[in-house]
Amino acid sequence: MRQLEDRKLVIASHNQGKVRELRQLLDPLGYTLVTATELSLDEPEETGVTFEENAELKARAAASASGLPSLSDDSGLAVDGLDGAPGIYSARWAGPKKDFGEAMRRVNEELEARAPDNRTARFVSVICLAWPDGHVEFFRGEVEGTLVWPPRGDQGFGYDPVFLPEGYEKTFGEMSAEQKHGWTPGQEKALSHRARAFKLFAEQCLTS
Repeated sequence: MRQLEDRKLVIASHNQGKVRELRQLLDPLGYTLVTATELSLDEPEETGVTFEENAELKARAAASASGLPSLSDDSGLAVDGLDGAPGIYSARWAGPKKDFGEAMRRVNEELEARAPDNRTARFVSVICLAWPDGHVEFFRGEVEGTLVWPPRGDQGFGYDPVFLPEGYEKTFGEMSAEQKHGWTPGQEKALSHRARAFKLFAEQCLTS
């Protein structure tokens, strides 16, 4: 596992919700962060068929264009009753206008039609760290839960208002940022999928 010795890092994402969460996780650790948007980097087409492949596409493109180590996240909601959909296509279900209200309605309607008694699901996040020389590392985090309807809460982003993590009474949409993905080095556990992937990344790649 290669250590990240540089203190400057590109967040290879144009998704402002992801950027915000990764900043909140990285800022306390003393890293200088710049985003793909701030560098005016093109957003690569996500042609992969797995979270890992899409995360690698984004991280490699940003690292090559910027000359800096780059961190990307590919994530989504996998619904058991929909055979794992929307999965890697979670953002695309929101359409060109990124209407996640419509995406949540679609998930619920298809679930009611196909498997109304099976509302189990999981959020998946794969973080890829890529260096300009082509080296990459992967870190995967998952959180199990169930889907609720109607949506609850207006925090977070994406499918958060319909996802109730296992063992909790609040959806991600009802949780504060600290409750959902707050994690600092030394903490034994992280809740959200992105925080769990980040915890692995931080413990294995970040220098003190």
